[in-house]
Amino acid sequence: MSSISLPAEFTLKRKNTYNHTSAAKWIISHARPYSWIMVMLVVGAIGNAALAAYVPVLTGNAFNAMVKLPPDISVLIPLAITIGVSQIIRGVLQLGRNFGAELLAQFLERDIRDELYLSLLGKSMTFHNLQPVGDTMARATNDVREVNFMFNPGVNLVVGSFMFIVMPFFAAPQYHPSLLITPAIFTIFYFVALARYLKTLSPITDEVRATFGDMNTHLSESLDGVEVMKGAAQEGAEVDRFVSNARRVRDAFVRQGDLEGRYVAMLLLGTAYAGGLVHALLLFRAGTIDLGAVIAYFGLLRLLEFPTFTSTWAYSQISSGMSSARRILELINSETRLDQNASGQTSGMRGEVEFRDVSFAYPNGESVVENISFKIKQGQTVAIVGQTGAGKTSLAKLINRTYDVTSGQVLIDGVDAREWNLAALRSQISIIEQDIFLFSRSLSNNIAFGKPDATKEEITAASVASQAHDFILEFDQQYDTVVGERGVTLSGGQRQRIALARAFLTDPRILVLDDSTSAIDSATEDKIQRAISNAARGRTTFIITHRLSQIRWADLIIVMRKGRIAAIGTHDDLMKTSEAYSRIF
Repeated sequence: MSSISLPAEFTLKRKNTYNHTSAAKWIISHARPYSWIMVMLVVGAIGNAALAAYVPVLTGNAFNAMVKLPPDISVLIPLAITIGVSQIIRGVLQLGRNFGAELLAQFLERDIRDELYLSLLGKSMTFHNLQPVGDTMARATNDVREVNFMFNPGVNLVVGSFMFIVMPFFAAPQYHPSLLITPAIFTIFYFVALARYLKTLSPITDEVRATFGDMNTHLSESLDGVEVMKGAAQEGAEVDRFVSNARRVRDAFVRQGDLEGRYVAMLLLGTAYAGGLVHALLLFRAGTIDLGAVIAYFGLLRLLEFPTFTSTWAYSQISSGMSSARRILELINSETRLDQNASGQTSGMRGEVEFRDVSFAYPNGESVVENISFKIKQGQTVAIVGQTGAGKTSLAKLINRTYDVTSGQVLIDGVDAREWNLAALRSQISIIEQDIFLFSRSLSNNIAFGKPDATKEEITAASVASQAHDFILEFDQQYDTVVGERGVTLSGGQRQRIALARAFLTDPRILVLDDSTSAIDSATEDKIQRAISNAARGRTTFIITHRLSQIRWADLIIVMRKGRIAAIGTHDDLMKTSEAYSRIF
């Protein structure tokens, strides 16, 4: 089985590999490990259909016994018992078929969720910056669920109904070979109509899934930005936007329902009933078949009712599942240039950093940094300053390969960052950003996020070093206090001190502080400044800030302007030689 190996920042060894060349092949490759369930499903479907076809045959025999002169009632009880036993067996087989289909659907949903989640973790930040979170959530939840429904009831009913179509071809010829004409004509027209139906249905189900993703994207953005929305009193406008998106979803579903309503399969079934019965009666009138055969044959034609009825929505479910599979596979196959480089360098890091003619641009072509070159020795503290939009944060994120350079090289200890094992590289570099993200977990879990096996003493020591210990003790649950989503129950300064504690705990060799004291008052800043000074000893530290108190004690200052280095040197030298630097103060 062929498969595409995509680069990823994070992967795990998987027992199974999946074919990513098309949605159909991808689904089949997911179902292949559960072929034993498929066998159980098919066997159950065959047995169910065969025993369903057995009933009209026995009923026809009963009619023949009753129309004899005199009637032979001795066969009725054995026939009734046979029918009863056969239908009990049929019920067991049908239960096995339905159970197998549900089991298969649940297994596939679990495996697809695992693969998608693993794939999303392996995508670069460039991908996540461009991909709307709401649409990703729609694909990871609703679309995965649609693939589940594609197998049960979708595939389950399709396999079962196909067996019902086949059965008249086996049973009808025993009465007269010409009785195959009606089921044959019905089958031909049925599959022609079905093919046209599915061809028309596919783009509509694609639209249904896409509009749902758009609606979910808007919902996610509205909830994430609810504070901004309320602050601007724009609730009404956002409601109108959501109603408009919901209307598009509704219209797409209505178009799908309209197409299903115009499906001609039920008309074909009625025509088959009429044509088959007339044909059987003509044969009976000619004395070619008996009355029991007419009754049995019409009962066999009634088997076509199940595939006709289920095809209206079972195939719609399959079409919707395939649309969802294409959307999920689109996420999985989305290109990401970063690779975890599992065989790369994993040794301990000293902390020497060098930029050699580095440039970086986003995929849309927007240039962020250009022709950056400098070298930082182990243990030095570097301040990066410049106006908003100068490229300071993007420059720092090239160090741990949050982004990859477009051209040039970033060297860590003389080794290209791309030659490092990505996990080893990032585990020794800690970045504290201005917008601190905390998980909806306890404070101790947030602090120990980068070192899950940290002891309580280590967590406390890191908190003391970051000046977070005192305010943590003020909470009723102290370190077991659960913070709200994104840490909204904490102040900005408290969140930043928790982030500092998280960084101190991992003991990184390179520390990047991206305006990480912007939300801290002067008194707290003095304490944290001493903590940062202590933390910076023995490790390379990059500080992105506008605070003169932090810039002055840096070993080296890099002044950024429009993505380029405008000046580089110490504070005293730059105040004399750099107009751009002196203008900052």
